[in-house]
Formats: sequence, structure tokens, C-alpha cells
Amino acid sequence: MSASQVLAFLELLQGRPGLGGAALAEQLGVDPRTIRRYADQLRDLGIPVEAARGRYGGYRLRPGYKLPPLMFTDAEATAVVVGLLASRQLGLAVGDADGALGKVRRVLPVALRDRTLAVADTLAFTLPALSGEPPDAAVLLTVATAARDHRRVTLRYVSWRGEETDRELDPYGMVFHAGRWYVAGLDHRSSEVRTFRIDRVLSARLAAESFAGPVDFDPVAHVTDSLAKVPYRHPVEVVLETDLDSARRRISPTLGTLVEVPDGVLFTTRAERLDGMAVMLAGLGWGFTIRVPDGLRVAVAELATRLGENARR
Repeated sequence: MSASQVLAFLELLQGRPGLGGAALAEQLGVDPRTIRRYADQLRDLGIPVEAARGRYGGYRLRPGYKLPPLMFTDAEATAVVVGLLASRQLGLAVGDADGALGKVRRVLPVALRDRTLAVADTLAFTLPALSGEPPDAAVLLTVATAARDHRRVTLRYVSWRGEETDRELDPYGMVFHAGRWYVAGLDHRSSEVRTFRIDRVLSARLAAESFAGPVDFDPVAHVTDSLAKVPYRHPVEVVLETDLDSARRRISPTLGTLVEVPDGVLFTTRAERLDGMAVMLAGLGWGFTIRVPDGLRVAVAELATRLGENARR
């Protein structure tokens, strides 16, 4: 019994309620017993299919029942739910992934909703959840449209130093890498092909000018190569056991971003030397939990050993 046939049966119930089993069987190319099985399967999914005998009988949906706007097979619903869960874990989600997941669940039939909830409740990831602010959805959609249609885009951009500038960019392509969204393209301010983090774009507006991008441009290769050349090559994420106001008084905004989380304050930055980052964290005087990188754990342990040796002299 194929899902497509059951959905075709459901469409007939919506469009032509009251058709008898024989007429439905003829429409779908099956026998009447199969129609009864189709009706039973829809009932199992929580969709109230009624069958009446006699001159005005036939199959119909219960009066007053409103079918959800989306209908998924088991495989399709699983793909959507797992995709939303994974995008949230990997930092790929833009906007409210939890809200989207809740809406998908609400439109699923009861039985299918319960089964997809089982996936969400039992699924675990070996990769730690990536943090940080996702890009603004409107900005992302504007940049994507510009890249697809070869339209110039005007950006209001914040550098890692906190400096705001206006940029005119010919976007060649977008890349999602290591929990961040990037756009690569010709920056008319520098007349160079540059890489920009989309979460640092405050606003984006399509310009009237169009452009013809390079034929063989590889956005992934460009972005990864650009990031490899950044002097501060180690991404760092540490949860500080303090409050946001205290963290802001001790840590300059030029050093990284500070975001309040349930366990304290998430400090996100990049470091050239992990031993230097270990010294800085120790000097703050707060407890902390290292999310990434593992090399920072080693640097902190080595610092603790050196300090212990000094204390024992």
C-alpha cells in the first residue's frame, strides 16, 4: 500500500465527498477492499473518515473537520524534523528553529506527530552544539537573492573591531562553514574579492546594478582559504561563570562577543596563541567551561602545572 495512493484517496475525499467505494476504486485503479484499507489507514493517522451505506452514503471526512495544510508521509515528516534538529545543533538554523519545529508538529496527524516526537526526544549528537547569533533571516534572503540573480547589494557591516561601514558587494556565493554563514564577492570599497560574515551584516538592500561574476569561482575554496589566512586562527568558545554586566566590564568588545546563556556568559573569540588565551582566562578569576577548542584545555592544564610547580618552590 503506497503512501501516494493513500494521499490520492484523501484528495478525492476532500474534493468529491460522498463517493462510494466502487467509484473510488475505479478512480484509483484498485479494488473496493483496498479502499476500505485506505480508510482504515487514514483513521489510524487520526483523520476521521466516515463511511455510510445507502443512496446518500459513501466515504467522506467528518463534517467540521479541517485537514492540516501540510500532509507528510512518515519518511517526509522524519526528514523535516531531523533536519530542523540538526540545523539547530550545527548552527545552520536561521530564525526560530524551535518555532518552526513546533508548527510542523501541530499540523501532523496525532499518530505521526507522536512518532516524530519520539525521534526528537531520543536523538543525540556526537558533535557539540555550536553557539553564536545566527544571521538575520531578511539579510540572508536578500544576499541569497542577490547572489542568484547577479545583483549588487548594499550592506551595513560591522567588523570584528566593532567598526561599522557601508559596503557595495557583488556576491558570488554563500558558504556555511564551522557554524557560521559567509558571503564571498567583489567588495567595491577595496576592489578585492573578500569574505564577509553574514551575522555581522546589520542591513542589506538590493541595488539596481547587475554584474557578471567569474565563471570558475569556487565560494567554498575562497572562504576556507580566507579563514586559513586570518592571523587569529583558533576559534574559541568558553562559558564564563559570571553575569553579563561583569563580563562586559572586564572584557573589551574588540576581543570577542559576549552572550548570556543559562550557565553564565558565552565568550566567543579567536586566538593566535592558546597559551595566551589560557593566561587571560585564568586572570579573570572566574570559573569557566571550555567548549572549543580541545587544544585550549591542554593549554590551561599546562598553565596549571606550571603554576603548581611555582607554588611548591
